[in-house]
Amino acid sequence: MVRVFDCVLQIWGFLVLILLLYCELVASYPQIYPNLVSRDDQSMVHSYDRLDEVKKECKSVLSVASDFASDDNRNRVYKVKNELNFVNGDWEQESGGAPLIPFDDRDMSKRESGKRLPVKLVSFWVTDVDEGRRYRNAFPVNGMLSLGITRNGTFSYRPYENPPHFQVWPGTTQLSILFQGFYIELEKNGGEHVMCLLGSAVLPSRLPESADPWEWVRGSGSNSYPPLLQDDQLLLVLRYPKTLTLTSRAVHGEMRSLNEKSNLKYFDKVLITSQLGPYANYEFISGKLVSKACDPYPYKDALMSGGIDVYKGSEFCGILDRFTSGEALTVVANWKCNGTDEYCSRLGPFMSQRDVNATDGGFNNVKLLMHDVRCEPHTGQRNSSYSKVSAVFRAISPFENHYTAAERTGLSNMTLSVEGIWNSSDGQLCMIGCLGSVGTKHDTCVSRVCLYVPVSFSIKQRSIVVGTMSSINEKTPSFFPLSFEKMVQPSELWDRFGHSHLSYKYSKIDLAGAFLERSEPFDFGTVIKKSFLSYPAMEDGPDLLTSLSVLAEDLTLHASAISEPPPKSRPWRTSIQVEILSLGSLFGRYWSMQNVSTVDDGENSFHAKVESTEKQLLLNVSAQLTTTGPLFQNISVLFLEGLYDSRVGRMFLIGCRDVRASWKILSDSTDLENGLDCLVEVKLEYPPKTARWLANPTAKISISSKRNDDDPLHFGPINLQTLPILYRKQREDILSRRGIEGFLRILTLSLAIGCISSQLLYIRDKVDDLPYMSLVMLGVQALGYSIPLITGAEAIFKKMASESDEYRSYYLEKSQWVYIVDYTVKLLVLVAFLLTLRLFQKVWKSRIRLLTRTPLEPRRVPSDRQVLFTTLVIHAVGFIIILIVHAMNSSQRLRSQKIMDSRGNTSRMQEWEIELEEYVGLVQDFFLLPQIIGNVLWQIHCIPLRKIYFMGITIVRLLPHVYDYMRTPVFNPYFSEEYEFVNPSLDFYSRFGDIAIPVTAFVLVFIVYIQQKCGYGKLSETLSAGQLKLLPLGSKVYERLPSIPVEAELVSGTNGSDENGRRKVDDE
Repeated sequence: MVRVFDCVLQIWGFLVLILLLYCELVASYPQIYPNLVSRDDQSMVHSYDRLDEVKKECKSVLSVASDFASDDNRNRVYKVKNELNFVNGDWEQESGGAPLIPFDDRDMSKRESGKRLPVKLVSFWVTDVDEGRRYRNAFPVNGMLSLGITRNGTFSYRPYENPPHFQVWPGTTQLSILFQGFYIELEKNGGEHVMCLLGSAVLPSRLPESADPWEWVRGSGSNSYPPLLQDDQLLLVLRYPKTLTLTSRAVHGEMRSLNEKSNLKYFDKVLITSQLGPYANYEFISGKLVSKACDPYPYKDALMSGGIDVYKGSEFCGILDRFTSGEALTVVANWKCNGTDEYCSRLGPFMSQRDVNATDGGFNNVKLLMHDVRCEPHTGQRNSSYSKVSAVFRAISPFENHYTAAERTGLSNMTLSVEGIWNSSDGQLCMIGCLGSVGTKHDTCVSRVCLYVPVSFSIKQRSIVVGTMSSINEKTPSFFPLSFEKMVQPSELWDRFGHSHLSYKYSKIDLAGAFLERSEPFDFGTVIKKSFLSYPAMEDGPDLLTSLSVLAEDLTLHASAISEPPPKSRPWRTSIQVEILSLGSLFGRYWSMQNVSTVDDGENSFHAKVESTEKQLLLNVSAQLTTTGPLFQNISVLFLEGLYDSRVGRMFLIGCRDVRASWKILSDSTDLENGLDCLVEVKLEYPPKTARWLANPTAKISISSKRNDDDPLHFGPINLQTLPILYRKQREDILSRRGIEGFLRILTLSLAIGCISSQLLYIRDKVDDLPYMSLVMLGVQALGYSIPLITGAEAIFKKMASESDEYRSYYLEKSQWVYIVDYTVKLLVLVAFLLTLRLFQKVWKSRIRLLTRTPLEPRRVPSDRQVLFTTLVIHAVGFIIILIVHAMNSSQRLRSQKIMDSRGNTSRMQEWEIELEEYVGLVQDFFLLPQIIGNVLWQIHCIPLRKIYFMGITIVRLLPHVYDYMRTPVFNPYFSEEYEFVNPSLDFYSRFGDIAIPVTAFVLVFIVYIQQKCGYGKLSETLSAGQLKLLPLGSKVYERLPSIPVEAELVSGTNGSDENGRRKVDDE
């Protein structure tokens, strides 16, 4: 018991020690890692040592301050700390020759810099409110202001560095200033919150008496420090509206220097504008202004009479937030406008900038953003619902950074504050719009905004949000009604719509049917495809909609594509997306609840084979094709509608594209449909789901315009081919191609081993003929087997193995039988290599025995010296010719290429090195060439090679070419360099090479067959034409010697029988 008690005490002591060490570590953590402690935990030192100076400089403001109510101080302090902060407002400086901060424009070239102009942003945070030093009508406060110029960034967060500080780098300038002063309230203008503050900063110094005051910026390096001046004479006055409404939401401020104009620290006045943040409560009190635009409700605009079904459910606020928050709305071109250029080119109610005006009413890449969307749902009479909505629209110019624009809060001539009402009875959101900072006279509230959420779609209506901006003054409008929209994506069609039925209305099926008939004349190829190949089609499922949804997923494409046919030079690449919007009776996506359903599958499940009639195989389909890249600006988005034939895997579609041209061109084009060019035909071909090892698993897209060549909206035909794609259930089917090619490698290696073994058995009875086998020929074969043993790659079907590596996935790597196939191939390569070496050894020893028989006549023993020299000369000449031919096409070829192995390792090789490696493969295909040369030099009258040997090995070597010719290779031009031995983009394994090389190899087989059958003497007589001798006369130099008895004597030593001699030779 005592021992047990001691053990318990030791354990408890150990645990207490660990707990103490842990507490010590936690306590010392901030000291050990001070940089990892949150900035919120680092208390900022707040100073109020300049309040007397503030009273002096802010006397005019403090003198009109209203007294605080004594019972509302806590709520007031909370509002000051949270509601009076703003981020990414706008600032401008009066032009007086004393700029505040510089900007380094070296982040872009001069040409690009002129397109994307930098923006001036300012943010302000209240960092402290001193409640203990409260005055009758003022609170002492501390604040921080971050002001700067940026091209792609924002100032949404307080600076990490302890202010005040100044930073400048290419593309961004930032100045942080600390302020202290008073917060007060005023009663005029409907009530205002005002802060009057004095600040301290380090300002960049301007160069006096210089044409460029910031010349030092362009000459400074990344490690140089800018010249700075300490300044504490900065006065900031910020004015906030007391209530957030349509006409009182702007924050105004000004910052000026208290220094003399002659002082280098002096700068021109800075004007600030922003708006109250999300913590402020919005008050819908602008009913009179709303009725000015929307009475009587609903307003009858073009969209109301356009035959579009709109959402009228109870979840409007959720849908509006889902599809507008942070989402850019597309501005529609003024294609209906027929007026003056100024009238038709204007961007609705906005005072557009130069780059917007340059679009000439086409508004290409011009977007709208909805900020600060606030929606309050209410219940009306008879279970109807309505919602009050407020927001701010911001217009984005073509070259403006969208992320920066989305974060901006300043109000200007490119912003429109709106407020209105939505009613479920009509589904229209009607709002009044006020441009920029609204004044007390409301003279800028002259615009009407109508917005809808459609629930019916067509080829001409693909938007989930549509709307218009028009002038309230309909008699003399100052601008043409501006239309905007947000395109729908199938993934966005979710349950926010409640019980509202989404539908699609087909209108181009007849045109698509005519396109199908023109494009599909009867041919045997189509019959074969329908009979033997399987394409994406409806499968058995729990119900029809689920089967259609699964098929829609297979037909969706997200892939890279190249031109068809691919160019010889390195091709460009584009990304394409084909989103299926509707298929048959399905719209969007549908997933059955079969996993929780208790319905009997036998009665309610959908059976594709039963339903797949001729009519069912042709499915109505609508889709959206999106392409990227400068070559596809005319067809960057295509709305498609047509037919899908699942028997041949082809879609025949009519396309409508959003035309972005001058309003004059659009106005003259009388055949536009809703501003869309619908004279476009698109054919989309999918790869088969079966026989992927023989078919190219790539999709093909053909796009053509049906307009005349002289039509300004005409474009040339476009043909694209995607890189390899996979269907939904084919990720595991990747193994099929690799597996088939693996078994083919096993089969061909087994055939090669059988041929070599047959030759070994053959020479047992042909000992006299054995020396006349070419060692160079055997060396070429041994080289072909030794290279994969050294590099770890397969020798046969290596090209196809490399292509299969492109599809490697997690499942492929984990497949055990693939490993078994790979190891079997390596084992068979080793066996073939050893058997070839054994054959080489037997030939070598047979020649040694002949040499011992005739030591005084070594020339009568076959030698491969001349054979090797002649072979090298022939191949060297051939390789030089190939280099010359390729050098003549050097303008279309790269001088160096990147080589990628199956593990993803890359290395760069010169073109001649790549050609040499490929030529080595060609030397192996022509392995009979040294034997033919030797037969001529040795003037043979024997049969050293068995037919099954030289014919079989030739067939084995040529099977990759036959296989490559039969099936369509997986073409991936961006990784064609990864083929370590054969590159399909070059000559040896091109389509021409797949024909020329086998033909040449069979010619070599035929020559060897004739040489062995006829013998040298008979061939010499046959090829003689009178006095002309194509072959030299026979000689006794290589006359065969009776080697069998001699070999028997040398080996046995006692028995001279022929049979024992042969047995001894074979035993060796």
